[in-house]
Amino acid sequence: CRCGAVRFSCESHTPRPYQRCYCSICRKTAGGGGYAINLSATAPTLKIDDPENVIQIFRAEILQDDGTCERSTAERNFCTRCATALWLFSPEWPELVHPFASAIDSELPTPPSSVHLMLRYKPNWVQPDIRDGDAVFDLYPEQSLEDWHRSRGLWVD
Repeated sequence: CRCGAVRFSCESHTPRPYQRCYCSICRKTAGGGGYAINLSATAPTLKIDDPENVIQIFRAEILQDDGTCERSTAERNFCTRCATALWLFSPEWPELVHPFASAIDSELPTPPSSVHLMLRYKPNWVQPDIRDGDAVFDLYPEQSLEDWHRSRGLWVD
């Protein structure tokens, strides 16, 4: 994290930060530029050094199209001292953990293209940097993080 109270590491088969999420939850908890980038890693490899026990979990409320509100099952882990967004864990995919690329200090490989998702929720002041070869989606793409990496020969064993 920014203040150094939390250190973590994990192993990833899909280390390229290519997905830019413009949903209001990601934007407001981890994406000052109008979007956040999540990676995917293998949950059993997550090693956490939090000697001061400052990690907390935020579970967002999601406003549905019909006006009802639903609490997300996804757990957004953050440092309570500096508010750094660390990773997201969802019980629907217990084998995975999704670190925020913005929390990673080690070098990450450059993606050949980007996927811009949840554009339906981006504010009007955000001007996505959509380049040739990028994919855009109002909501979610059908291709998973794993499938995106595998289809481009970028899966890391």
